[in-house]
Amino acid sequence: MDKGVKKEKTLAKSKDEKSYKKAAKKGIIPAPRLLKEEEIEAFFQKLEALNPAPKTELNHTTPFSLLVAIILSAQATDKGVNKITPALFERASSPKEMLSLSIEELESFVKSINYYHTKARHILELAQVLVDDYDGKIPEDFETLITLPSVGRKTALVYLNVTKDAPVIAVDTHVFRLCNRLGLCFGKSVLEVEKKLSKRVPDKYKSRAQHWLVLLGRYTCKAKKPLCETCPVADLCLSPEKRV
Repeated sequence: MDKGVKKEKTLAKSKDEKSYKKAAKKGIIPAPRLLKEEEIEAFFQKLEALNPAPKTELNHTTPFSLLVAIILSAQATDKGVNKITPALFERASSPKEMLSLSIEELESFVKSINYYHTKARHILELAQVLVDDYDGKIPEDFETLITLPSVGRKTALVYLNVTKDAPVIAVDTHVFRLCNRLGLCFGKSVLEVEKKLSKRVPDKYKSRAQHWLVLLGRYTCKAKKPLCETCPVADLCLSPEKRV
């Protein structure tokens, strides 16, 4: 037997054993092996054919409003965020305009979102730092972005990917689930999946991979009831949960 094939068939004994088991403990049934390079190429070819230029579903009008929308979307849905942001961004779409709102006024716009008290406070803190230290502009490098109030690793990666078409992949719950379930990569944490996935996705797809995976997880490869019969990559899927 070819050594490569043997290694794939004994994944539970490989260096990915802990990651594989931890994913299973989080309620995800991992694929029995990793997708091969040629399978990953075919996977993204299919997604590209269906949607060559995927975009974020978060509505925004300026770079700052995008950053605010990403912050609001933490532990919330894009749909829920999009319901409240039109009125907010009509009133305040720049750091300076945001600072014209009191905390009470801002909370009135975002009160339907989870943790709105905390998010409103962080958004005003962010706006203040941008006005005081960056002349109201948003830094364009990752290391500076993650020093801003309420801008963590995932938020910064999403922002750079959307605004700069950066070849980075932010891992949310959808991406984490898909990677383990389909065999794109195995990881016990978001950071581990992010690092492994960035090495496995071909460069030509990296700037769009985040959107494709999020959309696939959100509308097709759902956590509880995946719509395998309409999945564009069902023929490549290795998930034990596959229904076709």
